[in-house]
Amino acid sequence: MNDSVNLKKTVLHAYHVSRNANMASFGGYSMPLWYETGAKAEHLAVITAAGLFDTSHMAVITISGEGAFDLLQHSFTRDLNSCVGSSQAPLSKGRCVYGLFLETDGTVIDDAIVTELGAGRYMVVVNSGMGPVVSDHLRKLATAGVSITDHSDMIGKIDLQGPRSALIIEQVLDRPDAVLDGLSYFTCRGDIFGERGSDVTLGGSIPVLLSRSGYTGEFGFELFTALADTENVWRLILEAGEPFGITVCGLASRDSLRTGAMLPLSHQDIGNWKFGQTPWSFVLPKNGRGATFTKQFVGADSLLGEPDSYTYGFAGYDPRKIPVTESSRVVDADGSEIGIILTCTTDMAIDRVGDDRQRIVSVATPAAEGRPGDFRPRGLCCGFIKTNTPCRIGDKIKLVEGRRTLNVEIREDIRPNRTARCSMQRMRSKSEERETRA
Repeated sequence: MNDSVNLKKTVLHAYHVSRNANMASFGGYSMPLWYETGAKAEHLAVITAAGLFDTSHMAVITISGEGAFDLLQHSFTRDLNSCVGSSQAPLSKGRCVYGLFLETDGTVIDDAIVTELGAGRYMVVVNSGMGPVVSDHLRKLATAGVSITDHSDMIGKIDLQGPRSALIIEQVLDRPDAVLDGLSYFTCRGDIFGERGSDVTLGGSIPVLLSRSGYTGEFGFELFTALADTENVWRLILEAGEPFGITVCGLASRDSLRTGAMLPLSHQDIGNWKFGQTPWSFVLPKNGRGATFTKQFVGADSLLGEPDSYTYGFAGYDPRKIPVTESSRVVDADGSEIGIILTCTTDMAIDRVGDDRQRIVSVATPAAEGRPGDFRPRGLCCGFIKTNTPCRIGDKIKLVEGRRTLNVEIREDIRPNRTARCSMQRMRSKSEERETRA
């Protein structure tokens, strides 16, 4: 077990060790990679049932004051006046939005989810170890009267992910109907930072902020709570989830799940290079055809014009992966080197079907949509590449590392039939539960 004494530990560290988790360094913390169940089983549990993740290593920042909105509007890539849903409504209380914090040269400091807690009050969730970095960046841009608080290591965070998550969380929530009814994707309820305390509790009295979000591409929740309450919340959810097949999960399955869902890892898939054309370019507030932006923000001027790099998702034809090293590279059909590999992992819930091996299906794909009755996925390698030239969806390229070569296909999407955006009504229905258990 790799568990350096110099690494930080989350409040659930003792639990992970007691469950014989394979521990490793991530973002300055000792974190579980997988448990005795193994990364494959944990990955599949999130697709078919539910998985529970310790994500207390993530950093939480709160911003409040009369100038809080203006600070975020200037520093964050999303236009908070036009960012919610298909109608592009303004950010409002209880709504969340994903975007980036950039340097003036257009390079990425970190990605983040910004949630409006109330008038002039916001929660910003950034990556492990990035609380001080992003807080300092914001303080340099802030005007007088704006309060910025870094809650790193002072807040517990737990992710419950998978199609049975609603059936599990309603077992422990106080007033579950009032909390869950109408809770749409990227919406939250509760407020552990306000003076009045949270109106969302579980287990009879534990205050939580419950967000319908996550990092797996599947239906689920992120729960924020006081550090002292984190272990009780964890155990309550585990006990409630036992009849529904809940599985504790580590960072390995979190990585393969997010990759299959086309979600980036900050400082790996986006980072200290200019943010170019990517699957996540929707975070830029483009106006019309994209020649201008709807607002001015830090880094905006550097991003106008033609991109100097292109990031794409890919999927292979079998589970084999290729290591991402300084010598690994991407070549086109003619053998010319065109870029580098950013992420390469295996989504164990998917495989290709049909004689042409072009169609990808998942264990969650209904039989009526092409999943064979005897479907047993081998898994497919998938990930992201960064190239110096544009590619087209469907292009066949090669990943090369030393003597190893993998044939892969540029994809607009990877794992089909993801549940993240499914309605709360559907995910709480008993018919959905029967279908999931089948």
